[in-house]
Amino acid sequence: MSENLINEVLKLKDKVEYSDGAIVSKTIFKKDNSILTLFALDKGQSIAEHVTPFDALVQILEGEAELVIGGKKVNVKLGESIIMPKDIPHALYAKEKYKMLLVMLK
Repeated sequence: MSENLINEVLKLKDKVEYSDGAIVSKTIFKKDNSILTLFALDKGQSIAEHVTPFDALVQILEGEAELVIGGKKVNVKLGESIIMPKDIPHALYAKEKYKMLLVMLK
């Protein structure tokens, strides 16, 4: 799929749609050392606490996310980003619906 997006100006928030009561994810780019995935979380949805073996950047494209990283709660709003370090437990919660870009950095 990534080849279809090369040299295309992207309006990322329009590349993924909400689904009632669900989490939608869409990988838009994948190479050996990086993965870009769009997410749309409906209000009340969550991604359970987990760890990853590499750092990840979250950029909020619409709405506001509540994240817990290493036991610390942080809210990230439209236009803001945060890095989730590898091997540190993290979780995400949608107090309101939001869209985000997740950039996995191997």
